[in-house]
Amino acid sequence: QLYRKLTKDNSFLEMETSLRDWLFGCNPWGTSMIIGLPRQGISPRDPHSAMSYEQLAMSHEPQLNKEEKRTTHSSQLIVTRGGLVDGPIYNSIYSKLIGIKLNHTDAFAQFQSDYVVYHDDSGDYSSNEPTMDGTASLTYYFSTLENSLPNKKIIKEKTGVLTRFDSSQKIIRLVFTGHDFAEGGDKILKTLKKENIKASFFLTGDFYRKYPSLTKKLKTDGHYLGCHSDKHLLYCSFTQRDSLMVSKEQFLTDLRNNYTELSKIGIEKQNASYFLPPYEWYNDSIAKWCEGAGVNLINFTSGTSSNADYTTPDMKNYKSSQTIYNNILNYEQKDKAGLNGFILLSHIGAGPLRTDKFYDNKLEDLIKFLKSKGYLFVRL
Repeated sequence: QLYRKLTKDNSFLEMETSLRDWLFGCNPWGTSMIIGLPRQGISPRDPHSAMSYEQLAMSHEPQLNKEEKRTTHSSQLIVTRGGLVDGPIYNSIYSKLIGIKLNHTDAFAQFQSDYVVYHDDSGDYSSNEPTMDGTASLTYYFSTLENSLPNKKIIKEKTGVLTRFDSSQKIIRLVFTGHDFAEGGDKILKTLKKENIKASFFLTGDFYRKYPSLTKKLKTDGHYLGCHSDKHLLYCSFTQRDSLMVSKEQFLTDLRNNYTELSKIGIEKQNASYFLPPYEWYNDSIAKWCEGAGVNLINFTSGTSSNADYTTPDMKNYKSSQTIYNNILNYEQKDKAGLNGFILLSHIGAGPLRTDKFYDNKLEDLIKFLKSKGYLFVRL
């Protein structure tokens, strides 16, 4: 890549592309060699690192990133996400190495050969150890790919919270949150399936406990499932945003409990790293705690009032479904970037006090209209 950049000679572009794709799974084992990437794919989950689960087993209270405990295979900490492992080794060398003992059944046994082997196992210090020089080189390569993207404009608030994806691309991410109510779940699922799109659902621990059959349907249909706190706590005052209403310990305990419920339907934290705060409200302390807990704090893109679909006529901020629909279309027409990169949030349930349900009256119309304008809908 560096040669191509300096000389403008594309003779090795095919090789470069093949090598890159090999690292992401186009190899005999069908796995990425980069820990945790891609998020929804197969990648090393049990790397050989200084923080191995054998070491952790000796401590009842590991002090570093306790919330990052592994629930797959062991209680290993994920401290190497993004690291490039050493990769396959000649079998002739592997068979002579001293001290290697696989801790688990070899998931790639049918793909091993007499020529080369690779094991996703912390016991294999040769093929599954994160490598610093390789990761550094890969970081350079990834950064050049990132910089080559045209007009990339991702919007973050001053706290670093992601509120909008690339505003140069006509891509929208539909997001639904849920805590108490879920009466719109089946209708939303039906609409999304009819329109052949995937969405993202951020749900509380209480929601996962209360509506297990619905959340399993969401997972089966391929939608993103994430966390929205366990008990839908209000983190900070609506009038004094810098005034915290929870301690760090309360926040982390509540967050862990939410991820525990998510894991019960087979989704682990590393595959659901985005976290949307309850009430869509937070401050810089919450943002820092999220970063320390290894989750990516995210929020909706403001300006359309799509999130007002829970309001009832007795509220001062009440907006009808028609008003919300009109506001979204007006924003799309007036803003220079339209709804490009938007995180468009509404609710999976509005409760019995609101009879004018957006998912019943306007969701399908909205999707059809925006599709006609060339927008693509994707999940997180």
